[in-house]
Amino acid sequence: MPSFEWFICLRYLKAKRQQKFISLITVISVLGVAVGVLALIVVLSVYTGFTQGLRDQIIGINAHVLVQSYGGSINNVDHVLERLETTKGVVAATPYVYGQALITSSNTSTGIVLRGIDPTSAAKVITIDKVMTLGRLTDLQNTIGFPSIILGIELAKSLRVTVGDKVRLISPNGPLSPMGILPKIKTCLLVGIFETGMYEYDSTIGYTNLATARTLTGLDKGVHGIEVKVEDVDAADKTADAVEKTLGPGYSVRDWMQINQNLFAALKLEKVGIFIALDLIILVAALNIISALIMVVMEKTRDIAILKSMGATTGSIMRIFFYQGAVIGLCGTTLGVISGLTVCGILKRYKIIELPSNVYPMSTMPITVVPFDVILIAVSAILITLLATLYPSWKASKIRPAEALTYE
Repeated sequence: MPSFEWFICLRYLKAKRQQKFISLITVISVLGVAVGVLALIVVLSVYTGFTQGLRDQIIGINAHVLVQSYGGSINNVDHVLERLETTKGVVAATPYVYGQALITSSNTSTGIVLRGIDPTSAAKVITIDKVMTLGRLTDLQNTIGFPSIILGIELAKSLRVTVGDKVRLISPNGPLSPMGILPKIKTCLLVGIFETGMYEYDSTIGYTNLATARTLTGLDKGVHGIEVKVEDVDAADKTADAVEKTLGPGYSVRDWMQINQNLFAALKLEKVGIFIALDLIILVAALNIISALIMVVMEKTRDIAILKSMGATTGSIMRIFFYQGAVIGLCGTTLGVISGLTVCGILKRYKIIELPSNVYPMSTMPITVVPFDVILIAVSAILITLLATLYPSWKASKIRPAEALTYE
């Protein structure tokens, strides 16, 4: 059996002919809470989706952990790779050579970030092979005739070249002559094109094999670093610490969080700011709840006085109006959660909103619903609405029966 506080609370929530305005304010309060919760769920889901999409693309084309030597290049590559493979949490590792050059075609020229890789082991660490639109990563092993190269799709478009065309790489790391430094020039055959979805990568990066990259960068032997893939991406920092202990001093070991810490710290701060800003919508709805309950208290002053005269305690009167505010908050929160999840499901399934790929790292609006975020939004909405009921409930409990009935 429900308590009499619940019984009276539900009676007050039902509209009577002379109380329709108060009931309208109650409905507006419910809708206000629902809209605030809906907005929070949708916006934070979009923001989380964008952040995770950006993270996946960054650590897809780049490794989870980067190992470099304080002395410059790593010459004992095989020895370091063997030690890395024995480290707990490490899945695979691959060497790389990094450099910058000028790339030219028969039509135009532009700058390029050149990355020399071992095609066999690189496929186990980075996801370039999965985003190839033309050719395969293993085609870099082809050294018959001309060295092979793979370009990003935007870079290939700007050079107006496709698979089978030749491009020329010009590096400033050449020998010193009486006329100055002579640039190194390599003619390469374009064997593949990749598309990551990130314009910055697709328009600047090119991949060659290690031998070609060493020649252009002036590296006699060894590599510039080693890229490492770990089992748990979110625990990459712990694996990086284990790698650093395994290799000992003389090596710089950084995980993807450290490399991109400024970017993801800014995104995290912005998410908190958005959460606080959108919580103000729920706060406005809470003010409506306060006004609605105060009006109910004013309307029911005589009823409250009679209840007190019949033996209702101060706590019982407070609970009546506290329950009323709680019902409004729970109904608004439930409606907002259902509506928010529905909107997120529609946006995720039908991909209604498209984004320009040259501006954003993804082509459609990303949606990722995090259960913890939904729970946090629902709890915060309920807490705000419950806090809004305290003053009207306290005000109702302070009504004195003798004064209220006398003035009535």
